[in-house]
Amino acid sequence: MNEKYERQMKKGVLDMLVLKLLKSEAKYGYQIIQEMKEKSEETFLLKDGTLYPILYRLEDDKLVVSKWSEAVGKQVPRKYYEITEEGKKTLDEIEDVWKRISDGVLRIMEG
Repeated sequence: MNEKYERQMKKGVLDMLVLKLLKSEAKYGYQIIQEMKEKSEETFLLKDGTLYPILYRLEDDKLVVSKWSEAVGKQVPRKYYEITEEGKKTLDEIEDVWKRISDGVLRIMEG
């Protein structure tokens, strides 16, 4: 049962975390997956089937844009995702909501 609740809680923050990782620079899918894994100390182990629908949804919402890199030497072209100005504004709003929610949860859990 623990796994079910963990999945639900993680799902609610994935858009915010993906936008946060893209805020510093454009990244391709595997790079996002690796960075999420490393920075979360393996709390978030995303699969392609989880990440790409998030990226497509963020792109549909105009929060990120994608573009293909040129093939250089033996390196294959990669699709890079970059946060938009609208995405940065939305990320700020989501972070404010997250802080409010997490503070409220802590107050209840510690009370």
